[in-house]
Amino acid sequence: MNLQLKDNYKYSMVVPTSMGLRITPENGQPVHSSDTFKMQATSAETNVASISSYLGLPVKVLTTFVKGSPLAQFIKSNLRNRHMDYEGPEVEQGNPWGYRHQFNIADSGYGGRGPRVQNDRAGEVGRTLNAKDFDLERIFGEEGVQIVHLSGLIAALSPETSNFCLEVARSAKKHKTLISFDLNYRATFWEGREQELRETFTEIASVSDVLIGNEEDFQLCLGIKGPEAGGKAIGEKIESFKEMIMRVKEAFPNASVFANTLREVVSANEHLWGAIMLQGDNWEVIEPRPIRVLDRIGGGDGFVGGLLYGILKKWAPEKWIQFGWATGALATTFLTDYAQPADEEMVWSLWSGNARVKR
Repeated sequence: MNLQLKDNYKYSMVVPTSMGLRITPENGQPVHSSDTFKMQATSAETNVASISSYLGLPVKVLTTFVKGSPLAQFIKSNLRNRHMDYEGPEVEQGNPWGYRHQFNIADSGYGGRGPRVQNDRAGEVGRTLNAKDFDLERIFGEEGVQIVHLSGLIAALSPETSNFCLEVARSAKKHKTLISFDLNYRATFWEGREQELRETFTEIASVSDVLIGNEEDFQLCLGIKGPEAGGKAIGEKIESFKEMIMRVKEAFPNASVFANTLREVVSANEHLWGAIMLQGDNWEVIEPRPIRVLDRIGGGDGFVGGLLYGILKKWAPEKWIQFGWATGALATTFLTDYAQPADEEMVWSLWSGNARVKR
């Protein structure tokens, strides 16, 4: 394996994130016709880290909380239940129009009715993430971290969080922590900040060891030409994906691993799910195959989490992508945004297509 993991560390993985709340109607119903909702704590980055934390690796979350908020307490309890340490400042709400944890209002869709997601991020406390609130020298230099996972969602959230992610990446690089960067392009975050964010994302990508993104992410975040976005007949586009990844590799030679998922939506409850990865000069491709979907939110994060878990376990590269494919598929069988694997066997059984009862 070309990737060199630290031998002295307290945490296998650290994730900077803005914690929020997802509220979902019961029984797969649309939001507009529902009066009963389930609430859960969520963020894309902790979705990724959950694979490692549930499978026994030490994980830490860097975030911010609203001081004295019962919702902040709800989030902290959830992170503890997910076996995650956390640290971050407590920010005063200020007034009824001040800071809060963002809401993600989403249904799961059903059959031919696709899921709908409405983000309500006004006053989001995570927008205040700032390097001055964290002792990065202690975290990366004294405690030690094997992989830090950065997301474009946080890097683009605000000018403060953009700078925070840059400082995290620089500190991680200084202390030989591997850097994983999932580009996660969101048009609404980029509007009016295109040049600034292109520079930020390019710097982070230039020091990253693992780069993850779909065809849209690489094109819009880094300016790398790729296949048309959309997911139709995705299996036929694999050669175009390979050409795009080779262009990414040429532009960012520091990275050792390039990966993205392949997804074609048949219905809300059936997807064709595959993945592609370049590690060194070796391609690993999982041709899209059918999976059943209970709730698609978090499937991509589950893939990244499984891929990084395989790296942390020092497995052979072909197992990284297989495990990632399976943990991504596993996430779509949970009503939480994150997969909660009981053990590695549960994941490998899904990969092998063995859904028989285990007694």
